[in-house]
Amino acid sequence: MITESLETRISAALARAGAPADSPALVGPATRPEFGDYQANGVMAAAKKLKTNPRAFAARVVEELDLEDMAASVDIAGPGFINIQLKGEWLAAQLGNVLADPRLGVPKDTTQKVVIDYSHPNLAKEMHIGHLRSTVIGDAIARVLEFSGHEVVRHNHVGDWGTQFGMLIAHLDEIADPAPELADLEVFYQSARQRFDQDAAFADLSREYVVKLQSGDPHVQRMWQQFIDESLAHGQRIYDALGVGLKPEDVQGESAYNDDLPRVVEDLRAKGLLVESNGAQCVFLEEFKNKDGQITPMIVQKSDGGYLYATSDLAAVRYRAGVLAADRILYIVDARQSFHLQQVFAVARAAGYAPATTALEHHEFGAILGADNRPFKTRAGGVVKLMDVLEEGVARAFAQVSEKNPDMDEAERRQIARVIGIGSIKYMELSFNRTSDYVFDWDKMLALDGNTAPYMLYSYARIKSMFRRAGVDEDALDGAIIIGERAENALAIKLLQFPEVVAAVARQCYPHMLCNYLYELADAFMKFYEQCPVLRADEPVRTSRLLLALLTARIVRQGLDLLGIETLERM
Repeated sequence: MITESLETRISAALARAGAPADSPALVGPATRPEFGDYQANGVMAAAKKLKTNPRAFAARVVEELDLEDMAASVDIAGPGFINIQLKGEWLAAQLGNVLADPRLGVPKDTTQKVVIDYSHPNLAKEMHIGHLRSTVIGDAIARVLEFSGHEVVRHNHVGDWGTQFGMLIAHLDEIADPAPELADLEVFYQSARQRFDQDAAFADLSREYVVKLQSGDPHVQRMWQQFIDESLAHGQRIYDALGVGLKPEDVQGESAYNDDLPRVVEDLRAKGLLVESNGAQCVFLEEFKNKDGQITPMIVQKSDGGYLYATSDLAAVRYRAGVLAADRILYIVDARQSFHLQQVFAVARAAGYAPATTALEHHEFGAILGADNRPFKTRAGGVVKLMDVLEEGVARAFAQVSEKNPDMDEAERRQIARVIGIGSIKYMELSFNRTSDYVFDWDKMLALDGNTAPYMLYSYARIKSMFRRAGVDEDALDGAIIIGERAENALAIKLLQFPEVVAAVARQCYPHMLCNYLYELADAFMKFYEQCPVLRADEPVRTSRLLLALLTARIVRQGLDLLGIETLERM
């Protein structure tokens, strides 16, 4: 990795020049082409600590710096910036190594076991647009971590327990043929809810079913399982359509921890953490004291003996850290749950469920908004079903593909439309910083320009088309890469940054960093293609430029695959 190599060497030079211990080199890509390829900005901070002239200190650092094998020039600019121009020969050699590597230069990290909790729909209802973020973001992070060499355990912590299921089972039990009714879970839920709100006798019956469910009544358990199976099957159809990696065996719902909840309460009591407050069992931790000196407690058992989400979340931490021995536990959960998870993590630590060596990480995300900058809903103000969104995306893409390619076989148009439609929805979701809200916009996500899936898919298909037109067999292409032109240099550097970006996403869990990188790579290739003739060039330059194009296509394909997006050979 370029940045890592430069950081190591320049940090060593800083130390030899007399900088304080652990002074970082602060290496990054140059902000402007005239500053070279990379800059080191750490000299000024080190010079300030030494109370010496930063430019003079930069000169001492450069004297101690050994970059002869990789740098064409090393210059000092301004008050002490170190500008580095990389050698074309060095870049070419690194690119040759990446071309020969099936992993495209991405090393396999020391394996960690990482549990990722994502998607987690409420099985009482149909999946809606709000589930898109956790599902797609979590899947991309899981893919990146797996590609980086880690052991990933996907957990779909579905909502499959609680009082609402008494209402649903009571309603289901009175229907002679439940299959048609369960075809639309949202309608079924609304029908049961309406009865519960308007019919006191049915409400009482629903509460009786909750008691029967929790006490293990065989008939009610069978009805509950029938409903859960249907809801999970609906969710799996969405996962398959989205192309995410969640499978039935990844389901680890709230009900999976039922038997463990009394133990959680007893563990907390044994640790001296429980305090009774208004009949409820609570944990009061000093770190959750507000400005008025009041501590916000975490309730783990209600006064009637019932348990809460916090209790099952604690049981989940105990299982993931204790039984699975996870090194990292990632929660891809709405930002609105931030305080809840802070409390869960703190209590889990206090209870000894998660040792200091196990990372508990909440990777929050914002909301999907409509054109009015309010939470995205239907025109009637209802919930937008996720399956409806996916089907509309494919339909819109099919209309675009058919307009541009009316003579193409319909089956191929539909295949292309599926990849573009689903890919566009996912890419738009992933291209935004996950902590931000974003406006759901069909026109922007399906546009052929800008940081969109269609643009990325077109960039890949264009390279593949070039090879077909030239009659070049990619697998038989052999030769050396030559970096001479400025556009070749810029493309080479961008190609070599792929491992750094993958490592950053694996570490920080921000998939938009990969989207931004792929867009910048496509832009660098476009400039290279415009400024450097490929097929018309003489040998050995022609082969060199074909190899640059080939490596670009491979990295774009791999990058999109890490985002969970398929590629197309032609559009």
